[in-house]
Amino acid sequence: MKVGIGLIGYGNIGKVHAHGYRSISSYYNIGYHDIDLIGVCTAHDNTGQQAIRSHNFQYCCTDYRKLLEDKNINVIDCSIPNRMHYQIVIDAIEAGKHVYCEKPLAMNTKEAECMLEKATASEVKCQIAFNYRFIPAISRAKQLIGEGRLGKVLNFRCFYLHSGYLDLKRPISWRLNKSISGGGALVDLGSHCLDLIRHLIADTISVFASMYTIVKSRPDQNGSSHMVSVDVDDVSYLQLTLANGAIGTVEASRLSTGSVDELRLEIQGEKGAVRFNLMDPNWLYFYDNNPKSEPFGGDRGFKRIETLQRYPDTELKACSRTSVGWQRFHMESQYSFIRSIIYDLDPVPSFKDGFEVQRILEAAYKSAEKKKWIVLSRDL
Repeated sequence: MKVGIGLIGYGNIGKVHAHGYRSISSYYNIGYHDIDLIGVCTAHDNTGQQAIRSHNFQYCCTDYRKLLEDKNINVIDCSIPNRMHYQIVIDAIEAGKHVYCEKPLAMNTKEAECMLEKATASEVKCQIAFNYRFIPAISRAKQLIGEGRLGKVLNFRCFYLHSGYLDLKRPISWRLNKSISGGGALVDLGSHCLDLIRHLIADTISVFASMYTIVKSRPDQNGSSHMVSVDVDDVSYLQLTLANGAIGTVEASRLSTGSVDELRLEIQGEKGAVRFNLMDPNWLYFYDNNPKSEPFGGDRGFKRIETLQRYPDTELKACSRTSVGWQRFHMESQYSFIRSIIYDLDPVPSFKDGFEVQRILEAAYKSAEKKKWIVLSRDL
């Protein structure tokens, strides 16, 4: 079986995806199945030519419909700004293509629901790129929670902190335009936190949010002195209540001095706790509340579990004892998607997962606007 990839978008994340597809066969045994980078669609022809040179695509185009018409392409990878996800994904599903879509799934819940319904009614595989589920430390945390090692989960906190927009001279971009992005730091970064909370603990039932646009204008993209208004959140703070009774917080910031790509997660239960930091990705920290606490603390304390690159399916065994990196999380996510196509499995995380995160995002923005708690089952 040949898995022919049609990539739409060749910005930063598109390049990451292209690299991932090219690397999968080096890390995993996919038998006699081939992954071919066939076509790439970009806004400008020169970018497409670069993609051909750098990643050996067979051709480039500026109209994504050419990829949909290509019988050698059976996978569409949607790696473009959020506003364009909806139409491209719908068209791809109708063309009978499997779809790998960057997060967030859509601009709003209405779009996401339509995309989910379309995917569910089709025979194609559709996956959303919540790649942080595929960190070995997160997988180990999922196991520990599933085994009851934390007991009843009481509370949690999750932060995703960047410092990339601290430079006040950094020009405006599509990520700072709500009509294209759908939101700011919460959509860009916080969506990952919301997915991890759902994945590890439970669904969100209510949310209270506060959001702030701290840098209210930025230079235009032409390098002139003209300033353009920013209409999305630089910083967001959420309180969440979950279906299992746990309560906690999510914080997303693109103005966090001293942070580079800091995704921090802490989950506390009656019997134990786990914590993780993306800047220290090779370890999961686990606290067992059962050992005696005396004398002088007894045997209690956080244990550092060496998760490294211990992926169960990898054929490149040497990696299991080496440091893990951000690119590998994307590759593992893409491998999971490709595997669902080859072996006719349900893709995870699915468009249903993307839809549920979209509901929380929409509830959070509504909460910030109305300055009140929003119950997802009642107020949306």
